[in-house]
Amino acid sequence: MTGAATIGPLQAEADMRRWLERAVIGLNLCPFAKAVHVKGQIHYAVYEPAEEADLMEVLLAQARDLAALDAAVRDTTLLIAPNTLADFLDFNDFTARAERQLARAGFDGVFQLASFHPQFQFAGTEAGDIGNATNRAPYPTLHLLREDSVDRAVDAFPGAEAIFERNIDTLEALGAQGWAALDVGPGSAKP
Repeated sequence: MTGAATIGPLQAEADMRRWLERAVIGLNLCPFAKAVHVKGQIHYAVYEPAEEADLMEVLLAQARDLAALDAAVRDTTLLIAPNTLADFLDFNDFTARAERQLARAGFDGVFQLASFHPQFQFAGTEAGDIGNATNRAPYPTLHLLREDSVDRAVDAFPGAEAIFERNIDTLEALGAQGWAALDVGPGSAKP
């Protein structure tokens, strides 16, 4: 995000918490998010630099930290990069490289990597399709999820395979104006 004002860690975390509470939990886009949020098991890490040079190492360090802790203490990590990878295609390429690096580091089958970006766009959709908002967050974000936790959540949630379609229906009913009214963009929260 060269040329833009630098977003600090307090603002980035506050905005992500607001997005999580209003959009992800508020719209029930992820039925598994509320429990870990309420229990304080989500770790928010902020990568501040404008260049992505060290982001991969920070992601691997966050994965090691997450693996070292019991899920009851820290179940998941959101690595927020508010000042870099503003271009979604660059972010998407980085995410693919990150998945390979996590596997090489021995985390294949241990963690899943989900990605969120302000300009997220699913393949085969138009940029303005409201369904893309399911993965739109205030900032580029890499989400480390424990495979075991995901498996338990899916087993406990009947019809988990239909979550994506239900989310699209929810967002289409909400519409672009409804999404905008959630006010979950950069700078929307008070740190």
